[in-house]
Amino acid sequence: MLKISSLRLICYNPLKFSMKYFALLFVNLLVIILSQTEAFAEDTEASIHTEVCNPNSVHPIPYSNILMKKRIWRHIDLKEKYNKPFFPHSKEITKYIIEGVKAGRLVPYLDETFAEPMTQEAFFEKLRLPDFDEFSEEEKTIGLTEEEWGSEASKKIHKEEAIDYFLPNEVSILEIAEDWIFDKVRSVQVYDIQSIKLIIPANKFETGLRKEVGIFKYKDLAAYFDEQEIPWVNVNNSAGNVLLTEAFELRLFSSKIIKLENPDDSTIASIYDNSPKGAAIASKELEEKLLEEEYFLWTP
Repeated sequence: MLKISSLRLICYNPLKFSMKYFALLFVNLLVIILSQTEAFAEDTEASIHTEVCNPNSVHPIPYSNILMKKRIWRHIDLKEKYNKPFFPHSKEITKYIIEGVKAGRLVPYLDETFAEPMTQEAFFEKLRLPDFDEFSEEEKTIGLTEEEWGSEASKKIHKEEAIDYFLPNEVSILEIAEDWIFDKVRSVQVYDIQSIKLIIPANKFETGLRKEVGIFKYKDLAAYFDEQEIPWVNVNNSAGNVLLTEAFELRLFSSKIIKLENPDDSTIASIYDNSPKGAAIASKELEEKLLEEEYFLWTP
């Protein structure tokens, strides 16, 4: 008689095995998906810098993402009450810009193409007060003459000492050039500031003509403002101060449109025969039209 001392049976549970298999498969798929998502996010972020974008933009947008774009020029009167946070006493935005040029931290340009930089000497020459005759008529009537004044060398020294410049609080107009953009990928409207120009108002000159001092890349200004932590001063609550760059991004300024991109490069004032009232009305209408265009982009 055959005697079987022992018999070990291995029990196989197909349901238990399949559950473990699918659980392991699910974990592996989840790891793959997460890694691919992270890689896609990195590639997307990197593509912003590799795709063709405007090199002068603080936040570059690939040209392929732009559905609509218009160049707009605006005037900001820094002496307006609403713009006072940009122009508080001894902390004027123009003061910081002028100091940046003097320290060699900022480079002004001749025009918006940024093709030709302006020297420090040329920039401060623009800030120089208007020249007057060496002797006024009253001084001449009391007998002052060049011979009595002294030698050519002494006159030159006196003239150099007499040189003076406009104060930062007298450079009270900014001209902003910006691109109004609709980003079709993010479905947002963007105001992409390109340049800021310093202007001395016309009421500072007998000729009644304003004087353009210099134009700056906003990208350079933004980096300088952030590095120096220059504030936008909340005149009602000092705890509400923010950086100047934040104030520009939040559009915390009052301005009027003076020109919209057009084939003739005409300003609004020239279109309306230099009528201040007509230009002001047209500027307001253009502002409303831009808001309407954004609204209708969302309307089916």
